[in-house]
Amino acid sequence: MDNYNLALIIGAVLSLLAAALHIGAIIAGPAGYRLFGAGERFVRAAEAGKTFPAIITLGIALVLVSWAAYALSGALVIGPLPLLRPALIVITLIYLLRGVVGPFFLLNTGRSTRFIVISSLLCTGFGVVHGLGLLQMWERLA
Repeated sequence: MDNYNLALIIGAVLSLLAAALHIGAIIAGPAGYRLFGAGERFVRAAEAGKTFPAIITLGIALVLVSWAAYALSGALVIGPLPLLRPALIVITLIYLLRGVVGPFFLLNTGRSTRFIVISSLLCTGFGVVHGLGLLQMWERLA
């Protein structure tokens, strides 16, 4: 385990957990979307049997799984993925921006305050963990 980067492994696990929660929301249906703080329009669409809430949520889950793969690659757990260092920079920045700036864009969008606060804190934490791992592995990812 000495050769692996713990921060990026934790980042990968966090991204996989977030992906699993998104899949869980799809499985649970409208109640799952409501529980996790999706906007009321999104919940109503799911209640009406529309497919776009599941498609969007599945897309987010797939992005999160790919981010986990990049974190594992950066941690040296799996082989190198294309554009590894730039991808990890972008992933880290997206998490941090979503966490810090995201709340301002999510206000008055129909999402619950609970969702905005919790998801923003989580994204900030995910970004910090990824950023720490990226800094620790910077030279090895060149």
